Amino acid sequence: MSIGIRITLAGAVVAAVGLALTFDKPVVETVQLGYRGTGMQQVVNPARFEAAVAASKVPDAIPPVPPGGEKASVAYKNVKVLTEISADELARTMVAITEWVSPEQGCAYCHKDGEDLSEDTLYTKVVARRMLEMTRQINGKWQAHVGGTGVTCFTCHRGQPVPAFVWHADPGPRQALGAAGSRAGQNAPAAGVGLTSLPYDPLSQYLRGKDGNIRVVSATALPESNRTSIKQTEGTYGLMMHLSEALGVNCTFCHNSQSFTAWDKSSPRRATAWQGIQMVRELNDAFLEPLGPTYPKDRLGPHGDAPKANCATCHQGAYKPLFGASMLKDHPELVGPRR
Repeated sequence: MSIGIRITLAGAVVAAVGLALTFDKPVVETVQLGYRGTGMQQVVNPARFEAAVAASKVPDAIPPVPPGGEKASVAYKNVKVLTEISADELARTMVAITEWVSPEQGCAYCHKDGEDLSEDTLYTKVVARRMLEMTRQINGKWQAHVGGTGVTCFTCHRGQPVPAFVWHADPGPRQALGAAGSRAGQNAPAAGVGLTSLPYDPLSQYLRGKDGNIRVVSATALPESNRTSIKQTEGTYGLMMHLSEALGVNCTFCHNSQSFTAWDKSSPRRATAWQGIQMVRELNDAFLEPLGPTYPKDRLGPHGDAPKANCATCHQGAYKPLFGASMLKDHPELVGPRR
């Protein structure tokens, strides 16, 4: 066999292997969510779906304690959250949090060995207290997004001290100096935007603050008050890519393909998603970003910012976190004041 034929065959084998690894297996399935003919269908990869279901298994609930007894704030020193529950209920909650967040490290993850439990020596305890306040805020104020299902520490942590999906401001890849080397915040394939050339850090723009206008299509025939640039439009698409990946869905989960901009044609899930974006903005601005000075440097991002939440932090590939399994019914102490 000539060298040319050998090279050709080797190239064919490499190409065949490349093609085999390019396509998802098994074949994807479609599920119709809207009226026939409207294109309201979801594309589902069974393998990914099954993996997400396996990762969403919730731990067994700890048996409840008898009601009554001395208040936690009386029995223990330095209790600043959950002051209204009993000492026994606080102990039960701490056992649950240890299982949800630091099952390997145990209590020593937040409480320094040899010190009184009331001490705030470790930064992890300071952060955990603030996270308790944040969890109660979510369950008390943001029912328009989390409903009666609510969230617990396990929703994000899944048995890990640091949730698998947190984010920092993305400085982008290293590049040449000068104007010729500027990527203008895009044109560098990033996993968060589906490995496209879209802006690689839409989260800093849209999941912080209250003024990040996401709408890019004018509500009138001729643009009036809503004048957005192509770059802003691409940033919005980047955010939508993040939402799609985070929830394991495609665009028509929320939008009607007849008119992506029309609210009256959209699924009610679009309103739920809008509430979720407002919620995440508040959590990042009021709870997570201000913790920056509390963290050691190795927990901060390249720009020195604290870890923050996005849609994937809770959802982790599921259209509902934990596919709708509610752990809150066993821990009503994690519900803050209704607002």
